[in-house]
Amino acid sequence: MTKAVIETPRLQLREMVWEDRESIAAILQDERVMYAYNGAFSEEETEAWIERQRQRHKEYGFGLWVVLQKESGQVIGQCGITMQGYKDRLVPEIGYLFACKHWHKGYATEAAVACREYGFKTLRFEALYSIIRDTNLASMKVAIRNGMKPVDTLVKHYRGVEMPHTVFRVEASAMEKPLQEAIGRS
Repeated sequence: MTKAVIETPRLQLREMVWEDRESIAAILQDERVMYAYNGAFSEEETEAWIERQRQRHKEYGFGLWVVLQKESGQVIGQCGITMQGYKDRLVPEIGYLFACKHWHKGYATEAAVACREYGFKTLRFEALYSIIRDTNLASMKVAIRNGMKPVDTLVKHYRGVEMPHTVFRVEASAMEKPLQEAIGRS
């Protein structure tokens, strides 16, 4: 297995590998988790997702990481930074997906804040974004707890559906919430 890129009090984030396929499939093929993507992924879409993450790591040196719960060693989700299109350019976006049984425990916030710190301190981004479907209120709350503010809206076309999204942003100069403060309020 690959070593952790990021560690928090309860989590380890590491590069996604093919051996994670079963755990990732359980998340991506769950209708409840994937409602913001307009439905669960097929086997082919799941494999393409994993390959895309692996390609992002090769191309950029980062992407979505597998999130493991330290106590159990279990894969509970994915969180990381990916380059996403916004206003005719690529911007670094913090994204996250967690298995349902791990919702409402502060894991998404803990992982997202750690990714924010990594994005600013290690990758030296000046700003980070989260682009979230307008129906995904839980993810919007995570973005807000991560110090982000809504700055724009856009419509994505995905799976034949027009999906309104809210664009959240935080600047490195506004890093006001260290990890412990943000996860303490989860």
